[in-house]
Amino acid sequence: MNGGPRAPGQRLSGTPAEPEPSAALRFGVLGPVRAWRGDKPLPTGSPQQRALLAALLLREGRTATAAELIDALWGEEPPSQALAAVRTYASRLRKVLDPGVLVSESGGYAVRGPGNGALDLSLAQDLAVEAEKARAAGDLGRAREVLRRALALWDGETLAAVPGPYAQAQRVRLEEWRLQLLETRLDLDLEQGCHAEAVSELTALTAAHPLRERLRELLMLALYRSGRQAEALAVYADTRRLLADELGVDPRPGLRELQQRILRADPALAEPPAPAPESAAAPVRPAQLPATVPDFTGRASLVHELSEVLGSAPGAEGRVMAVSAVAGIGGVGKTTLAVHVAHRARAAFPDGQLYVDLQGAEGRAAEPETVLGAFLRALGTADSAVPDSLEERAALYRSVLDGRRVLVLLDNARDAAQVRPLLPGTEGCAALVTSRARMVDLAGAHLVDLDVMSPEEALALFTKIVGEERVAAEREAALDVVGACGFLPLAIRIAASRLAARRTWTVSVLAAKLADERRRLDELQAGDLAVKATFELGYGQLEPAQARAFRLLGLADGPDISLAAAAAVLDLPAEDTEDLLESLVDTSLLESAAPGRYRFHDLVRLYARACAERDEHPPGERGAALSRLLDFYLATAAGVYAIERPGDRTVDHLERTEFAGLEFSDGTAALDWLHSEAACILACVRQSLGPSTLRRAVDLLLASKDLAESGASSLGYEAVAFAVRDATAAADDARAEGRARTTLAQVLSRAGRFDEAGAEAERAIELGNRTGDSWTKGNAHNEQGIIANCRNRRDVSEVHLREAISAFRADGNRPGEASALCNLSRVLVSVGRTASGIDLVRRGIALYDELGLTFRLANARYALGIALSHASRQSEALSELSTALQTFVENRQRLWEGATHFRIAQVHLSAHRPAQAAQHAEQALTTGSIGGDWMRANILTLLGRSLSGLGQTDRARACWRDALAIYEESGAPESAELRALLRPIEAA
Repeated sequence: MNGGPRAPGQRLSGTPAEPEPSAALRFGVLGPVRAWRGDKPLPTGSPQQRALLAALLLREGRTATAAELIDALWGEEPPSQALAAVRTYASRLRKVLDPGVLVSESGGYAVRGPGNGALDLSLAQDLAVEAEKARAAGDLGRAREVLRRALALWDGETLAAVPGPYAQAQRVRLEEWRLQLLETRLDLDLEQGCHAEAVSELTALTAAHPLRERLRELLMLALYRSGRQAEALAVYADTRRLLADELGVDPRPGLRELQQRILRADPALAEPPAPAPESAAAPVRPAQLPATVPDFTGRASLVHELSEVLGSAPGAEGRVMAVSAVAGIGGVGKTTLAVHVAHRARAAFPDGQLYVDLQGAEGRAAEPETVLGAFLRALGTADSAVPDSLEERAALYRSVLDGRRVLVLLDNARDAAQVRPLLPGTEGCAALVTSRARMVDLAGAHLVDLDVMSPEEALALFTKIVGEERVAAEREAALDVVGACGFLPLAIRIAASRLAARRTWTVSVLAAKLADERRRLDELQAGDLAVKATFELGYGQLEPAQARAFRLLGLADGPDISLAAAAAVLDLPAEDTEDLLESLVDTSLLESAAPGRYRFHDLVRLYARACAERDEHPPGERGAALSRLLDFYLATAAGVYAIERPGDRTVDHLERTEFAGLEFSDGTAALDWLHSEAACILACVRQSLGPSTLRRAVDLLLASKDLAESGASSLGYEAVAFAVRDATAAADDARAEGRARTTLAQVLSRAGRFDEAGAEAERAIELGNRTGDSWTKGNAHNEQGIIANCRNRRDVSEVHLREAISAFRADGNRPGEASALCNLSRVLVSVGRTASGIDLVRRGIALYDELGLTFRLANARYALGIALSHASRQSEALSELSTALQTFVENRQRLWEGATHFRIAQVHLSAHRPAQAAQHAEQALTTGSIGGDWMRANILTLLGRSLSGLGQTDRARACWRDALAIYEESGAPESAELRALLRPIEAA
């Protein structure tokens, strides 16, 4: 590991530099024994001289006698001149170190003077103590991070190459301590849900320390929580056999107990500890607070947060009062939450609780002076003593509250100006405000933005109203209902009340009624409650420009929208757009998802679209707004594609756009945009499959193809690719259909679904030949060549790849040509023409190098690594694959990252390094890989071979069984190989 006191990139060489008074001495023993002055390394001499320095450093300032040092360096057989040698080593070290650091006393020596943190071991010990305290306090994230810092101080073997019995004893002690710290950190990983990531590291650690049962226990738990129960149990079987063979003992009780818990699928193994029950507030007689709803559900964290703020008001020294302002969309439950919290806090306000509905959303907001008059009378002020003016009433109100402990609940406020005169001004009082507007200008207020319920909370509320029996019988339908309600409490309450009043309805009937988006808002009304009416109140108060923005932005299908995309929709400068959007956020009709990003609640979006149909004139402006959005995404995605693939002719074949997109100065910013906008891009493609926008939608899909290989967006990309293919076929647009089928073939091929992919590529080739679309011809042949190679049809693959090379050359697409050359290289290597394959891939690399294509160069280096491995040039293969891996990581190509870990594992296994092979295979499984389930089976097969090489035959068999099930389900020919591997083991 790197880190700690070692100066990166520095080597111990040369003569010591002149001392620098300002540069502190530092020492390292967690690795080679080293010393630095500042960042400059100091020479520490021969191995015996380093052993002397280590012995003194590890005594932490205590004096070591000459006899102790001789024993430390040479043990029971010291040389005849041992004492003279010790004195010589000490003299040389004294010349290197600062004056007064290495001192002589009482016939021995000591290291004195370096400050805190001067020795890496001391720093690691301090960090371990800090981590233990953080864990005891429940701060697991901090404990985990501190332990990572402590473990990073090790730089290889402790006291590396230091001779002598003392160094050996300390090396064993410190290695054991390091493993204990590592086990604790891994335990924290599992406590925080990082089980999949931990499997790879634990696999390598159990191979390196096969008899360490705690590591085996952690590996079992990590595998079980990753859904790999058979492997978890196999680890126990391997461990039991190993302990019996090596030590003649059984596994310790903790390991046996874990095995039994896994066998019975103990739910506690996968569940976090249950939270402590909330303490109930002491019942106190209410004053003006409305009754809390009996079925109040969820919001536990917000209830706790607001209760804490209110509870801090009475007796808080130096604090005038506590003010909390809860903001949120209509129907989100602001009043319900505030009333519930106020009732919980009554015990802290024995002098009374005041309440008023300020009617801020209804266009007839209550006047502050009227409210103050009512409050003063409620506090015991006679009518004749209530002043006339607002200022005098506010002053008297504050005077009356002086010395009292009163809670004031100001519900449904219009804005901060309406609230300010109603706030108490004295210590011990508190105010709780609810509003659709965020009270950012209410000085000192604790602001809370109330969001919709979680799915679990929403279902719980629905169940409380409808009844446990009806919901339990149709749980999936109930989830559909609360989902259609957008998890908005008001909508859920209305839907549940309608169902509760109709005993002949099933939950499915209600779900079907709410499934129609155009009718949903009309369905969500019961009695005097209606979701649409709640939204109408907010919409009716908007200025014309705000209302237009509200209507048009609601048309976009994405989960949210960026400021730049919103500006395109509205056809306005970014500054004006931001002002409008922020004003809508302040009214709670729009949410700020993150800085520069905005989103609608699902039901508000439906209402905005209904308003657009009703109020937007001319009607064509709706289509124009979405066309501008499509242009924005296509133009920007094309720019990202051009940055990532300079020289690629794809961008020259895309549809032209009328509106511009964003421009980026570097690849990192471009990729950041592409991945952050993934869901919005795919939603825009799906929304743009009409006749006038179809070709641009297809081109946006292929311009954003990096999303298909990122892992995170792969499934969404695939679903949209199918929809695009179907739309182009229905429209009978041969050029668009050819591009759509080519893109879909690429997606299916990366998912390992080669039969489907081959059919799409074949049809795309036909369409490309018919239309003469050079993009389709080159890419479809290239993809068909890849597919045929994966299906072991080498001759067919070579034909298609040579066609692709010709098509790319005719189009002047040099990156495409390089890609086809690299793919052809893999075909030649697989049939034994390794030298020709290496030559081809190097030609591809030369093209990529010339164009500066670092990302696609990684694919070429990946291919070269495979070719070199076939040529038994394993060291070179690892170098190429490691370089490719780093590039894939930097470009966020997670699936290619996993594929590269698999290839690295293959190289290690062929070089008889099963532990390293198993570690990389586990990383491939955790990360995911190009090739989908087919590649997962390949990885499991390789992992099994690696584990078998480590003697872990039970776990190897579990991996092979999983791989065989995958192969057999798809009819893959590799299943025969797996059966051959399993046959002797099963027979035994």
